[in-house]
Amino acid sequence: MKKQNKTLRISLAQINPIVGDLDYNTNKIISYIAKAKKLGSDMVVVPELAITGYPPEDLLLKKHFIDDNLKYLKKIRKHTKDIICIVGFIDKKDKYIYNAAAVINNTKLKGVYHKINLPNYSVFDEKRYFTSGENSPIFSIKGINFGVNICWDIWQDNNITKTLSKKGAKLIINISASPFHIGKRHFRRQGLIKRIDENNIAIAYCNLVGGIDELVFDGDSLIMDRDKKIVAIANQFKEELVSADLPVKDYLSNNQDKSVIKLKGAIKNRPVLNNTSYVALDTLSEIYGSLVLGTRDYVLKNGFKKVVIGLSGGIDSSLVAAIAVDAVGKNNCLGVFMSSRFTSRASIDDSLELSKKLGIETFSIPIEDIFRSYLKTLDNVFKDRKSDITEENIQARIRGNILMALSNKFKWLVLTTGNKSEISVGYCTLYGDMAGGFAVLKDVPKTLVYKLAEFFNKNNGNIIPDRILKKAPSAELKANQKDQDKLPAYDVLDEILKYYVEDDLPVDKIRKKTGKGLNLIRRIVKLVDSNEYKRRQAPVGVKISKKAFGKDRRLPIINKYKDY
Repeated sequence: MKKQNKTLRISLAQINPIVGDLDYNTNKIISYIAKAKKLGSDMVVVPELAITGYPPEDLLLKKHFIDDNLKYLKKIRKHTKDIICIVGFIDKKDKYIYNAAAVINNTKLKGVYHKINLPNYSVFDEKRYFTSGENSPIFSIKGINFGVNICWDIWQDNNITKTLSKKGAKLIINISASPFHIGKRHFRRQGLIKRIDENNIAIAYCNLVGGIDELVFDGDSLIMDRDKKIVAIANQFKEELVSADLPVKDYLSNNQDKSVIKLKGAIKNRPVLNNTSYVALDTLSEIYGSLVLGTRDYVLKNGFKKVVIGLSGGIDSSLVAAIAVDAVGKNNCLGVFMSSRFTSRASIDDSLELSKKLGIETFSIPIEDIFRSYLKTLDNVFKDRKSDITEENIQARIRGNILMALSNKFKWLVLTTGNKSEISVGYCTLYGDMAGGFAVLKDVPKTLVYKLAEFFNKNNGNIIPDRILKKAPSAELKANQKDQDKLPAYDVLDEILKYYVEDDLPVDKIRKKTGKGLNLIRRIVKLVDSNEYKRRQAPVGVKISKKAFGKDRRLPIINKYKDY
C-alpha cells in the first residue's frame, strides 16, 4: 500500500458526447470511469459540460433540461466508489445556472466549481445563459492540493489559476470544450506553459473530441508536469483515455487548513500504464482530420446512414467524396454524375475513374432533357432576351433538385461541394450547388482544397486523377467556361479574402498587405458584402479557420456600411 502513496494517478477521459443525449453521454462517462478504475487511477477527469454536450445553446433555456442533467449527475455519482471523478455539468441556484465542474468522491458530491470567465466571442455565447462563479475551492488528495477550473479560465492571465495557486494548489485540473481551428494546438501549448511558469504547478487539461454542427473538438488532452514536460497526451480527433503518475513528493502542499476539501483515491493495486502511442499531426493532417470527424459526426449524430455527392469531375467534389469515404465508409457513399451539353469528355472520364478508385457506387443521370424542358417552358417569358447566368443557374438547380429527390427517397444526406472562396464571393447558386445538408468545404479556401487533395493522394495512392489536379477549374455551365473568366486567380483571391473575411482589415490595409490593385480589392470586397444573403441560406459546414462563415462571422444582410 505504501507504493500507492508515492504517485498520484490521473486519467483523462477524452470523450465524444452528443449534445442533448443525456443518457448516451452519461453511460459513456460511466464506462470511462470504469476504465480508469481498472487502471487503479485516483482521479478520472471528464470534459466541460460532458453530461449535456457542448454547446447546448438554447437547450439551456429549458428548465426541464437543466433538471434532467442534474438527475444524470446523481446517476454518475453511484459509480465513483474508490475514485475521484471531475465532470462537467450544469448547476443551478435559484434562477441562475452555471457552467460547472462536479468533484465527486466515493459517491459523494464533495464540491462544485462554477466557471468564472465566461467566453462571449466568436462561436461562444456563454454570457447569454450562464452566471459567473465567485469561489475557487481547494481539494486535497494524498497531501497534494489541487484546484479545478473550466476552459477559458485557464487562458486568462493573472486570473483563476493564479488565485488557486496562491491558495496552495500545486495541481490544476482544467476541463474544457475547446474547438479546433488551424494553429489552436500551438496556442494551447503556449497558454499552459505560461500558467506553469507563473505558478510552478502541474496541469491536467481534458478536452472534448467530436463534431457538433460547425464545430469540431480535436481533443488534444494532456497532463503537463511543473517542468513543462508532457507526461500523458491523447491523440487528436479520437476518443481516448490517457493516464499519468505524478510523484507525490514533488507536489506536496503546505497549506492543509480546514477549508481544504480532503478526498480519497484508489485503494487497489495498479497495473503498469500503457497509454496509446501518440502521433503528432502536421497542419494538413489536422485539417483533414477535422473535416473527416466533422462530417462523420454530423452524418451519424443526425441519424443518417449514407451520403450522396454530386460528382462533376472537378477538384471540389473529388475531395468531398474522398473525405466522405474516410468519414462513413465507401459502402455508405453514393456519387451522382449529371452531365449536360456543356460537360466535357474529360469530366465524365475523371468522375468514373474517381468513383472506381474510391469504390463508391455512382449513378449517371443526364440533365439535358430536363434543361430543354425548362428552356421551352420559359421560352415565351424569356423571348427577346439573351442567354445569361439565368440559364447557367437553371442547370445547377436541376442538379440540386435531383440530389434532393434522391435524399428524400432514400434518406441519404446530400453533401455540398462548394469551397470558402466560392461562397465568399457568391460564385455559387442558391437552391443549386448550395442545396444540401452539410457543406464539407465551407471553410476551406480553393488553394487549400488543392493541397488537401494532394495530401489525400500522397497517403492513399493517387486516387484523385492527376488531370483533376491540373485542369483549370470550371463550372461547365456554358461553353468554354473557366472560373477565372469572372474571378482572379485563386491564390490572389484567397489572399484578399483571408485579410477581409478572417482578419477584418479595410481595403487600404489589404492593399498594403497584398500589393494588389485597389480596384481589384474593392471588387472582391463588394462581392463578399453583397452575397451575405446567400451565405445565410447555406448549409452548415466544418469550421477550420479562426473566423468561419456562420455563427462565427455574423453580419447583417441589410448592411449599407462600406469601407470602399
